[in-house]
Amino acid sequence: MRTVATEQKNRIHPYKFNLWVAIGSMMMMFAGLTSAVIVKRNQAGWAGFEIPTLFWISTIVILLSSITMVMAVKAFKERNIKKHRSFFVITLLLGITFVALQIVGFIQLTAQGFSLNSNVAYSFLYVIVGVHALHVLGGIIALIVMNIKGYSNKVKQYSAAPIEVMGIYWHFVDVLWLYLLLFMYLIK
Repeated sequence: MRTVATEQKNRIHPYKFNLWVAIGSMMMMFAGLTSAVIVKRNQAGWAGFEIPTLFWISTIVILLSSITMVMAVKAFKERNIKKHRSFFVITLLLGITFVALQIVGFIQLTAQGFSLNSNVAYSFLYVIVGVHALHVLGGIIALIVMNIKGYSNKVKQYSAAPIEVMGIYWHFVDVLWLYLLLFMYLIK
């Protein structure tokens, strides 16, 4: 009996397994997009671009959200639900701020004459950042759902697995953004 319990304890939780599979496919998608940029960059018609200042500011925001997510997971594991809820809400607000800054950054680019049709480099910028923003929006939706569940008065389950999965996903989109930002900065 003890061996069975040890084996079950050493297995990865199904939620985490599914998340890692999803992360693997997302990594492949972004690897394909960035590879396409490298190939296209060496062709005629490529014009460099400057990363909007708001993208750098949004990077600070998303990094702060990663810190608050770590604190939310830690508070949940310590059964400090009030603190956990607060950090989850702060993470959610920082995530929304990140997306808002990205949108305003694109509005500024458009006002400067950069659009999907003006140059292939800008098209890639819009696609890569836009697809990343969709992934962040997915995380925001998950945070909203988890916040609603966290504040409901129904019977509580204190399984850390969903909270940990959310944390892993959130850190993934943070690290992915750092990679994409540095990639765009270096290839401009």
